Amino acid sequence: MSGAENRGAGHALVGTGAMVRLILRRDRAILPIWVLLIGVMPASFVSSFSGLFPTEADRLQYARTSGTSPTFLALYGPLHGTDLGALAAQRAGFIPVIVGLICALVVIRHTRVEEEAGRRELLGATVLGRGAGLAAALLVAMGASVVLGALAAAGTAAQDVSAAGAVALGLQFTMAGWVFAAVAGVAAQLTEGSGAARGLSVAALGAAFVVRLAADVGGEGNGLQWLSWLSPLGWGVRLAPFGDERWWVLLLGVALVAVLVAAAAALSGRRDVAAGILPPTLGPAEAPASLSGPFGLAWRLHSRPLYGWLAGFAALGVVFGGVADGVDDLVKDNPDLEEIMARLGGQTAIVDAYFASTMSLVGVFAAGYAVSTVMRMRAEETSLRAEPVLATAVGRLRWEAAHLLFPLVGPAIGLGVAGAAAGLVHGLNSGDVGGWLPRVTGAALAQLPAVWLVAAVAVALFGLLPRLTAASWGAFGFVVLISLFGPTLQMDQWVQDVSPFTHIPKLPGDEFTATPLVWLVAVTAVVAAAGMGGFRRRDVSLG
Repeated sequence: MSGAENRGAGHALVGTGAMVRLILRRDRAILPIWVLLIGVMPASFVSSFSGLFPTEADRLQYARTSGTSPTFLALYGPLHGTDLGALAAQRAGFIPVIVGLICALVVIRHTRVEEEAGRRELLGATVLGRGAGLAAALLVAMGASVVLGALAAAGTAAQDVSAAGAVALGLQFTMAGWVFAAVAGVAAQLTEGSGAARGLSVAALGAAFVVRLAADVGGEGNGLQWLSWLSPLGWGVRLAPFGDERWWVLLLGVALVAVLVAAAAALSGRRDVAAGILPPTLGPAEAPASLSGPFGLAWRLHSRPLYGWLAGFAALGVVFGGVADGVDDLVKDNPDLEEIMARLGGQTAIVDAYFASTMSLVGVFAAGYAVSTVMRMRAEETSLRAEPVLATAVGRLRWEAAHLLFPLVGPAIGLGVAGAAAGLVHGLNSGDVGGWLPRVTGAALAQLPAVWLVAAVAVALFGLLPRLTAASWGAFGFVVLISLFGPTLQMDQWVQDVSPFTHIPKLPGDEFTATPLVWLVAVTAVVAAAGMGGFRRRDVSLG
């Protein structure tokens, strides 16, 4: 290596500190909010469980149910004990997914999005090393994960539970943030667009969750627990906070992060600014007739991500449907649960309750897809690709309607695929396809009005407050928080009612009521119309 190359390698990180300060300044509002909000949740869980289950007998009875419930095992993971700390740790089992998602989005926002918008090239013309932007984004995301983990550990330990368990729980959150921040760092080098980078990161996170879910959903006797070792989220479960803590599991996360960060740094040095390692596929010399209008262009932009999401929905449906066949056995093995279900309507009731919970979870995932499709409009605008299209005979509402077709129809297809897969698999296992297939598919599709309302909020922000379009993810996160943790945190009912998923009938099982669904659709129409009207009047690209 020449002397000039040595100097270039040695100065690759020049300006990293300044970039860290710039990122912290830009995220000075949202970053502390999500760190504080998520960091205090485990302590809130301990406090809530302390009031709900004050005696050891109460906690033991609850543990017998939550420790064997397929819904709890799928969503939160296994239960490692019966004390307050263990109960809270299980209920916090979905938090690593949220932390991983946020950290990945932070890294993409301050790496690939900056390049796509042209700001990275302007900064690179100053005294700034080639790797400073990537290093700063990783440092901020990983540093926020450390602060969040420390806050969670300190707050939980202050509730008079095991200090070692609290530290392990905090490190579980931190490890998830580190791993998926590093995953996003690699994704940002591979792709040319921010949407593709987000898609790769979310796909990796989704795959890790599905693998963890398959390993834990059937309990200790499902024979698939070894799958946990294939998922970074499974490693957090195997750390076993408030159980027999396995501290060496953290070394797996550290090793993976080191490999991914090294790979991201190496790939960053091999590509041009604003380019990706994987070059975009060259299309034909002449565009097909299907691309002659805005709907054809929108299909070109949204179809591949849609295929990926549909594959994920199908996988979730198969897993959820396969596990449902063992729910009856859990009732037989758990006298307390059997008594509860007998009062609610027998063994069929627990299968209905299981599918109601899992389809609600699928609905939350569908809302995430819907928000991501709306965000693509803002990406097209800020990258100056929308303006040339709108300079033609294509009107604004026509262009926007072409993109909004996907958050409208895409979630419907995804929910239908997940519900049909779950109903078909369980129907084949139970010998009643004709009974379960329409019931579970209907339960999944019932989530659609809530999904549309979450998407409509993103449309409103895009049209009325375009600079705050990214806050759509904050609204989505708030809905996830209420949907997954509202009852545990004993939130006031009016707070829980903010989430549209709170108003969806608990199908199958509950009596179907169309009134709340009609209201949700009506509110969605008003909110979306306001956003579309705002986009029609405001400046393009300037916001």
